[in-house]
Amino acid sequence: MPHLLYKEVYIIIVTYNGSIWIDKNIQSLLLSSYPVKIIVIDNNSTDDTLKLLKKYSTVDLIQLKKNFGFAKANNIGIRTALDKGADYIFLLNQDAWIFEDTILNLIEVMKMSSKNGIVSPFHYAATKSELDTSFKTYLSRSLIIDAQQKLYSTEFVNAAAWMLSRECIEKVGFFETMFGHYGEDRNYCDRVLYKGYTILITKEAEIVHDRQIIRSFSKDLIQSKYKILTTLINPNHNILHAYLLGLKEVFGLPKYFSKFYNIGKIVYMVGELLTYYGDFIIKSRQVVKARKRAL
Repeated sequence: MPHLLYKEVYIIIVTYNGSIWIDKNIQSLLLSSYPVKIIVIDNNSTDDTLKLLKKYSTVDLIQLKKNFGFAKANNIGIRTALDKGADYIFLLNQDAWIFEDTILNLIEVMKMSSKNGIVSPFHYAATKSELDTSFKTYLSRSLIIDAQQKLYSTEFVNAAAWMLSRECIEKVGFFETMFGHYGEDRNYCDRVLYKGYTILITKEAEIVHDRQIIRSFSKDLIQSKYKILTTLINPNHNILHAYLLGLKEVFGLPKYFSKFYNIGKIVYMVGELLTYYGDFIIKSRQVVKARKRAL
């Protein structure tokens, strides 16, 4: 391994009723070949999550009195890490864990250029015999830029495992809190690209994302709404173009989901998305403010 000048790496984990994963998650970080500091923000868990976390004396635990969601909780953790002097911040889902050299290898990629804003490892399913289903989709839309180092450039990869530079965060800002549990990572990627930073995926670093992706109409509807919102406030498009693209998604997203649901649900989805889109025409000031925050 080439010599690395030491950088402070803070791990940010948002938890909510994640007791089945906590030990695997934290213990993997404690075994990292590159030393890390761990901040956990708990969204008012009601299971044994807090009890398990309190076993780890080196974990900086922030207990919230209610569930603030992914974006707000991560923002609290990121601010805390920056205040403590973090050079790099690694966002990790509670249902994921790393390998011994994951952090080290991510840092090596980060140090290649100050314009590397986000670097993601490969995401494997729980068995590690195959890639996580959603990650496989994101990877298929990425461009390999260095075959030898197995490095990909992408416009989006989900935030289950993101290494971010301090510089990138200071230029791009925090997660947009208009989003609930979905969409905030896509919006952040849009803003990272707008600020001139790159988003990379490296096969030299790996995580396991222990989850089951179960299709749900209500979940697909919520994600579709937030997909439209990410389009409306994407600073890479002027506002008129963004509204045109958003209108296209109102009909395009139900068309995509028609292979999973009957015509009645698809008609309902179109109606819901039209209403959602129409609300943001009426409340265009919210869109304008969000776009300004991204500049």
